[in-house]
Amino acid sequence: MMSHLKRFDFQVKVVSLIPFAFSQSLRHSSTPTTNQIPMKLIRFGNPGEEKPGLQLADGRRIDASAFGSDWDEAFFGGDGLVRLAQWAEANAASAPTVDASVRLGPCVARPSKLICIGLNYVDHAKESGMKIPEEPIVFFKATSAIVGPNDDVIIPKNSKKTDWEVELAFVIGKKASYVEEADAMSHVAGYCVHNDYSEREWQIERGGQWVKGKSCDTFAPLGPYLATSDEVADPQNLGLWLKLNGKTIQNSSTAQMIFGVQKLVSYLSHFMTLLPGDVITTGTPPGVGLGFKPEPLFLKAGDVVELGIDGLGEQRQVAKAWS
Repeated sequence: MMSHLKRFDFQVKVVSLIPFAFSQSLRHSSTPTTNQIPMKLIRFGNPGEEKPGLQLADGRRIDASAFGSDWDEAFFGGDGLVRLAQWAEANAASAPTVDASVRLGPCVARPSKLICIGLNYVDHAKESGMKIPEEPIVFFKATSAIVGPNDDVIIPKNSKKTDWEVELAFVIGKKASYVEEADAMSHVAGYCVHNDYSEREWQIERGGQWVKGKSCDTFAPLGPYLATSDEVADPQNLGLWLKLNGKTIQNSSTAQMIFGVQKLVSYLSHFMTLLPGDVITTGTPPGVGLGFKPEPLFLKAGDVVELGIDGLGEQRQVAKAWS
């Protein structure tokens, strides 16, 4: 890396690698340990034709196609963030601007895995009528469900119980296998907003695994951007919220997680190899439609869902009927 980096309007700076002593508790604050440069990565354009870009500190979006790589497994696994920071230092000022009207796609290219953690907030487990887990509940979501942060959510054919879940997601930055908790955060590239849409009848009432109710098309909006890990001082201290038709129905903090990011990286890496670019989504707080009393509340065509996480931006989806 260059010995000196100028400060641009998108807040490029060198972050020193600092050793930390991590506790072994299940949930605690975890400061990133990667030697990265803070950036917000976006992808923009028509579905299936997205181009890579950056969102600068002043809100301007730039086209990073000239960098020569999408935000995918090869990028994250090959010192891509370091190379991108060097490219941005030299080219951010002259790079083409992406108009605010242009669609944002998912903030990372389709990953090898989209891993979900269930019932990771005590109050959500209680509202769902399920036992508080002693170990992380792990399930998968089909990567074909991934869409942009503001794309319509399609209520599946014959669905009666489509539900919402605001969640913090994180992206793996380097291959992780049998990782100890003390080293776990060095494997995290960054964080983004995820809405873990769920069809509750298919998830809970149809037998088998939850993946059936989690994997419908449009059920995994990601973005608006991926904030690199050094943009997030403490992933276990982020406010997250969700509104349905303008009314706030989820409002909590990642401090309420049962199993934090550091624990999850280590835990999952003992059951499978986590590849660069893999997305792990960490569960939702209370306020999902399934938990409404006296009767559950589920999405109908025309509903507007808005959600966000401190420092990670906001999403907006309009519910549409399958056709």
